[in-house]
Amino acid sequence: MSTHHRFSLVLSMISILMAIALSLAACGASASSGASSTPLKNVSIGLSYNPDIQFAPFYVALSKGYYKAAGLSVTLNHGTVNTTFAALAAGKSTFAFAGGDELLGELNKHKDLQAIDVATIFQKYPVSLIVPADSPIKTLADLKGHTIGDPFKGGSTYTGLLALLYSAKIALSAVNVEAIGFNQVAALTQHRVDAVMGYSNNQPLQIESSGMKVRTFDVSDYLPLVSNGIISTQQTSRTQPGLVRGFVQATLKGLQDAINDPNHAVQISKQYVPGMNASLALEVLKATIPIYRGDGHLGYNDGKIWLSMEQFLVSQKLGAPVGNLAQIYTNQYIQ
Repeated sequence: MSTHHRFSLVLSMISILMAIALSLAACGASASSGASSTPLKNVSIGLSYNPDIQFAPFYVALSKGYYKAAGLSVTLNHGTVNTTFAALAAGKSTFAFAGGDELLGELNKHKDLQAIDVATIFQKYPVSLIVPADSPIKTLADLKGHTIGDPFKGGSTYTGLLALLYSAKIALSAVNVEAIGFNQVAALTQHRVDAVMGYSNNQPLQIESSGMKVRTFDVSDYLPLVSNGIISTQQTSRTQPGLVRGFVQATLKGLQDAINDPNHAVQISKQYVPGMNASLALEVLKATIPIYRGDGHLGYNDGKIWLSMEQFLVSQKLGAPVGNLAQIYTNQYIQ
């Protein structure tokens, strides 16, 4: 073969290879373009009350793009427990963030509410009875005859108080419960009451920062209750399991990041919590980490705790027996 022919053949082969390469690149670009143009699914979650460091797992997941990577565009809404459940039932929110006790209470009031806890974020019930360190109240039995301040006769702190009394076999009439609003610090430090109910990751820190040493009785040590988790409707769980799994897994990833690096989680949360005191928020978040973590199985729903809680709520007339309790919680999305 002549040199000219060999050169022509080489050029032809190079041209063919270049054409193949360009074709493959075009296909790859097309596939990439198609993936990036896939619209995100709009979902929202109702978070109770105001923006707060306790919602750091959601802030981290949102800021780091975990929801977006799951194909979701997430909106965080705030309101009361009642409004978050109402929005969920009306289809205005995809998820609600509420306690298992609150879910059973809502199911008791609204029989047509079809909801399910798809991941419990707070593995421990974050409520405590708080007394001064030098208080004569050394055990729950010592509560008889004492005045206990509670924000109002309802909500998680009141449920927690009833749980402590229930576990100690003390009648509610044996103590004096005084509604003090969210003024636990002043009420206890000024000795207007003998004890207060508060959130174990918050009020004890505030009271001690004011100069009073305290001792706490954590509800989770006496009568475990199911605390805040991600609530979905039965229909969404049944018809869009991929969406639910994506949201739960992204949130758990944000949760793990907050546990691993609380300092960074606080910095991220600043943009979501107006006027946040970063140093106090860090203390609160560090105190919340054991509540998030539990025994290390993030998001887990413990059937034994659900059953124990149902029995307690029924005994207090705060809920009615659920026909099939296992239908209102699941662990399928945390695997």
